[in-house]
Order: sequence, then structure tokens, then C-alpha cells
Amino acid sequence: MNHIDAAEERIVSERLRQKLNEVNSAAQSQLNVVQDHVNFTLQKAYFRCAYECFDRRRKQDDISQCVENCSVPVLQAQNLVEGEMAKFQERLNRSLMVCQDKYEAAKLQKRTGAMQDMESCVNLSIEDNVKSLPHLVAKLKASLAIDPTIE
Repeated sequence: MNHIDAAEERIVSERLRQKLNEVNSAAQSQLNVVQDHVNFTLQKAYFRCAYECFDRRRKQDDISQCVENCSVPVLQAQNLVEGEMAKFQERLNRSLMVCQDKYEAAKLQKRTGAMQDMESCVNLSIEDNVKSLPHLVAKLKASLAIDPTIE
């Protein structure tokens, strides 16, 4: 690889890193409503519920069981969000691997413009995945019974 190719690869790598940061920002921004619901609404309900478990008339085992039962909605919501985000990440990773594979094949064939093709492929892949975020958020809102009009 000559110096020009290496420099071009560094520039494209930096652009790709910036694009991935944009995806992370978009995901965090769009998932704020869901995270707020889990972190505040469900956590608040959990602590209220758990507080009610502490009654001197109860045995320690009963109190522990009661507190554990109170935590179920929060844990289920956290697992749901983590699972959906893991699927999103997996889809993004697979689409980026396709771009990488196309790039490697183009390099082997010594095709000109392979780096630009890869960058275009990555941009399109990221764009498509970011477009899916509102649908993911809507699905999570529906599953967690969050008012769909809240943003």
C-alpha cells in the first residue's frame, strides 16, 4: 500500500468513526423517552412498591419476595430495551460487514474507487439503520405502554 492509499484509508476511517458516533447520538436521542420511562417512571414505581413491602408483621423471606416481585417490571423493561438495542446493533454490524466484504473483494481485484465505494456503502447502511430507529422506539413505546405522542 502506498502513502496515498494509506492516507486515504485513514481519512475514510475517521469519517466512518464520525458516522458511527452520529448513529450513537441518534440512538441515544431517540431512545431518551424510553430510557426516562424505565429510569424514572418504572424505577419510581419499584421503590414505592418495595417501600410497601417493609412491614414489621411480615417475615424477612416475605419481605424479600415482595421486593423481588416489585423489581419484575423494571427488569423486564430493561431486558426488552437491551434486547432491541442488541438486535439493532447486530443489524448495523451485519450491514457494515457487507460493506467491508465488498471493499476487500474490490481491493483484491485492484479496482479503483474501492475506498469511495466502501464509504458510500457505509453511509447508506448507516442511513438505513438510523431510519429504522423511530420504528424501534415506537415498538418499545408500545411494549412498555408509553404514550406514543410523548417525544
